[in-house]
This record gives sequence, structure tokens and C-alpha cells, in this order.
Amino acid sequence: MKKVYELTDLCCAACAAEIERDVKKIEGVAFCSVNFIMQKMTVDYKDEADVPSVYKALVKAVRRVEADCEVIEVK
Repeated sequence: MKKVYELTDLCCAACAAEIERDVKKIEGVAFCSVNFIMQKMTVDYKDEADVPSVYKALVKAVRRVEADCEVIEVK
């Protein structure tokens, strides 16, 4: 299951790369790509049932890198 999120206040490409790397390590994430220019993150979940718990973990990973960054579901 694929979801797209808007990342508000993402400050630099290095932070985007770090977020992508950290989210890819989360159990339940099959794929993750962060586009700094578009301020978007695409996440492909392994199992639809795990989406709520994995989403909480990815928000935590994003905030660890960018404390003010909000993760807003687009699609």
C-alpha cells in the first residue's frame, strides 16, 4: 500500500536524505523516497494492517531529524 505525505518545513536536501534513510529502516516499510524540492515523501507499506503503527514510527523518525517538520497525508 502506497501513501504520499507532504513534509512541511523541510530545510535541506541532507535532512531529506537522512529522513529517507531512517524511514527505510522501519519495520513494515517496503520503500521510501523523499523529494526535497517537492517537499513530499512516498512510503510503500508492506502490510495495510501495520499502517497506523508504522506511521507513528515514521513521524517520530522525521521529527528526530527535523523537529518542526509536519507529516501530512496527501494521498
